[in-house]
Amino acid sequence: MSTRTPQLVFTGLAQLVEHWSPKPGVGSSSLSTRAKIITMANITEYITDSFNELKNNVTWPSYAEGQRLTIVVAVFSILFSLAIWGVDEVFSGVIKQYFNWVKS
Repeated sequence: MSTRTPQLVFTGLAQLVEHWSPKPGVGSSSLSTRAKIITMANITEYITDSFNELKNNVTWPSYAEGQRLTIVVAVFSILFSLAIWGVDEVFSGVIKQYFNWVKS
């Protein structure tokens, strides 16, 4: 006799909707396309597989390359923020001139 620990089971929304539908045959999913039941074992397996994928199959940059790429991102972020600030100042000046022209 095997002893199994009870598992938490999540029921998909499609199953709940079909259960309370006034016309189950119209506009609902068939039994073959019901939502997949997700158990805690499936979630644990997914997390474990994700960590293994990150550890064994992802090529991580070296520390020096990571620093270099961080500097590149910082420089481009500063340049783009300055460009956006410049465009904002130009449009702000144009709007002020327009309202001064309309007022006079």
